[in-house]
Amino acid sequence: MQAKETLFADLVQGRTQQFQVPLHQRTYSWTEKHLKQLWSDILEQAELLESAEGKASTHFLGSVVLAPSPQNDATFPRWLVVDGQQRLTTLSLALAAIRDHVADTKPNDAQRIDEQYLINKWNSGNDYLRLLPTQADRPQFAARIRGSLTVQDTGSGVATAYAFFRKKLVEADDPAAPQDVFRIEQAITSRLTLVAVTAEHGDNVHRIFESLNNTGLRLSQADLLRNYLFMRLPTRGEHVYETYWLPLQDSLSNDELEQLMWLQLVLDGDDRVRRQDLYAAQQKRFEERRTSEAEIEAYIRELHRRGAHFRRLLHPEEEPDPAVRAALRRLDAWQAAVTYPALMLLFDRRERGELDSAKTARALAYIESFLVRRMICRVPTNNLNRIFQAVPGQLPLDVPVTEGLHRLLSSENRFWPDDAELREKIRTAPFYQYGRWQQRKLVLQRLEESHGHPEPVDFAAAQLTVEHIMPQSPGEEWLRTLGEETDEGESAEELHARFQHTLGNLTLTTVNAELSNHPFERKQNLLRGSNLEMNRRIAATERWGVREILARADELADRAIALWPAPLRGVGRAERNRDWQLAHQVLAALPPGTWTSYGDLAAFLGSGAQAVGNHLANTPGVVNAYRVLTSEGKVSDGFRWATPQEAGGDDVRARLAADGVRFTAAGAADPAQRLTAEELASLLAGTDDDRADGEDTAQDGTTETPGEETLAERFFRQLAADDSPETVEAVRALFAHWEALGGWIGHGTGHVTTSAYLMLGKAGSPGRGLWPMTLYPGAGRGGTAEVVFQYMAAREPFTDRALRAELLTRLNALDGVDIPEGKLELRPNIRLSLLEKERNRELLTETLTWFRDRWESRGSS
Repeated sequence: MQAKETLFADLVQGRTQQFQVPLHQRTYSWTEKHLKQLWSDILEQAELLESAEGKASTHFLGSVVLAPSPQNDATFPRWLVVDGQQRLTTLSLALAAIRDHVADTKPNDAQRIDEQYLINKWNSGNDYLRLLPTQADRPQFAARIRGSLTVQDTGSGVATAYAFFRKKLVEADDPAAPQDVFRIEQAITSRLTLVAVTAEHGDNVHRIFESLNNTGLRLSQADLLRNYLFMRLPTRGEHVYETYWLPLQDSLSNDELEQLMWLQLVLDGDDRVRRQDLYAAQQKRFEERRTSEAEIEAYIRELHRRGAHFRRLLHPEEEPDPAVRAALRRLDAWQAAVTYPALMLLFDRRERGELDSAKTARALAYIESFLVRRMICRVPTNNLNRIFQAVPGQLPLDVPVTEGLHRLLSSENRFWPDDAELREKIRTAPFYQYGRWQQRKLVLQRLEESHGHPEPVDFAAAQLTVEHIMPQSPGEEWLRTLGEETDEGESAEELHARFQHTLGNLTLTTVNAELSNHPFERKQNLLRGSNLEMNRRIAATERWGVREILARADELADRAIALWPAPLRGVGRAERNRDWQLAHQVLAALPPGTWTSYGDLAAFLGSGAQAVGNHLANTPGVVNAYRVLTSEGKVSDGFRWATPQEAGGDDVRARLAADGVRFTAAGAADPAQRLTAEELASLLAGTDDDRADGEDTAQDGTTETPGEETLAERFFRQLAADDSPETVEAVRALFAHWEALGGWIGHGTGHVTTSAYLMLGKAGSPGRGLWPMTLYPGAGRGGTAEVVFQYMAAREPFTDRALRAELLTRLNALDGVDIPEGKLELRPNIRLSLLEKERNRELLTETLTWFRDRWESRGSS
């Protein structure tokens, strides 16, 4: 047996050969969690290529165990991949995605990638592939390597991984954080190291496999570093432990302590270190400097000093200055942990006397404005970590700290929107569909506070939620009002889609359920009695349509500009490019078997359908542009391929069919496979638990005050208002079955309607549990059950896409349910009225029992 460190390029390129995955091995099984981590590692290595000190650094990816294949011969070496097939398959798919990403613009480079890493050019059949997966994965893998457009995606992990990299490469073109695609290629091929273990005939390769994968309980980075530190303190260890370490350890959790240690490294100038590499990075610093016992003690003493600063970030109430405390509370509510390096720097400089509390509060206002303006203007958040980690090392030294931070955040490529862009986006952007619910609520709260009411609302005590004034489901009166304002051929429905989620149409209230989708006159009467100044102003308006929404947006923009300081002048703007970049990203993320319309994409962007059509028609290389159709599901009369290469000899319908899009007898794309503006927004929202209407958490159905209506009672009261008694009883029976299975019913608080969650795991702790669906009363439309595929994808065991696909199949067995496979990444709905049928109730209870069984077996599989 031979073992040596190697690179992916050295392993696979340079000669005709093949790596064969044995048929008995499991199929490709990397989930989005694994792919995201690998992509993060790749981008980090690509960035290091730009720096002289980073050129010698590489990232260890893992091991590959190879053994001679029985089919091996001298002219065509073949190797069995005993271990490492997931790594080799993933890297090959990433390179295939890069090849296809550059195929139109750099065909020679695309051919080079193909021949160096992916194919054996002069061989045919299976021998053409340099990596030959198991039989189950082979058709999908071969289709991606050969560039076939006709093989349908059957929901395989291979197809999902390839689509992931295509999407990420589109995101990498983001002007806010551009990445050279060939630098990414170089990072994959020459910066990710592998240990290649090559067995000889007769070696027990399975024993090698077991030893490589035999891992026990892993120590945290904080545990490892603590043990190292006190090993280096043979004479002072007890004193240092009792004086500094024990108080620090008592004041912070282990996870918080690890985060503080990482922040210490960042503040000391290592702005590229990842938290998972904390121990190795800090140990390397100590070893290179030949750190003495006194210096180790000084490090722990400094850690202890900064621990007091860190606690104030975690617990703002411990900050004595009122203005600083208020700013910290807002950043805490924003969940702005990404800003911690900058905040820690400010507290350090304040303690050293370089700025007072007033200037600290001003610096915190710049940070808050940077976050809020970017969120309102929908600037992607994917480079925020890098921006704030760089603050300690890049802060200008020739000006005071507060002014230096203002200058640094205003500099090129940090994309802090100016007043003009902020005003435009408040008028046009679908604010309700971006950011987290607590961020949206905080923006509205700050705008309300700007009125300076003599009797301000206690926002901590009030259970305020975000409400649409013009409702999400408008009745005839609302559409009639909008119809009076249509022009340029835009319908009332299209106006509604464009303006319903903008900031001018949103407010805060405690009476969401009462407001619901009633006519404006009914809402006026309720809003007049509000304690909020913004609601009284809305109530004083005679009507509510697009003109009033835009007028209120202008007023809110004036307040926002006064509240959140602007960047310094002279920073270039690229907001329109960012808008189109957002369109490119969401189109690249379209799951197979789905399509969207020009109107849906326009509503998602805050643009017009005609502008969207013009852009797609005149911009080459937009991934999935052909999947944007008219609202009827037809190819637009004005559609054309941007380049002949994009067409590839196919008409649009053939390409859509190859992508899994179905067609009706009338020749229209299946409306069930259409993604709305809301679903497009959820594609880029990730799998964080940010529920549909936002302001709720899963609680049991009780309330603290005896005699009050419980959450469970409220849910069924709202359900009975729109659904038949038979549907209500069917839902009660469903809940009883779920509880008999060992689950519990959680209820949302503060929604327009009170939701109900079918929860597994510890009661009251949804973050550590799992739920298959969320039930909502209909608010005039009939109740629905939302199947939360998107959330399941981040929770074991349903990170396995095959399990989610089986759940989809089981649900589609219900009469009246036809969820397309393309919505397996989203949160599709089922009408609760379908449970009136006895067979549907039986099938759903069987499905929920299956779901519970998969959850309980997750640890033994």
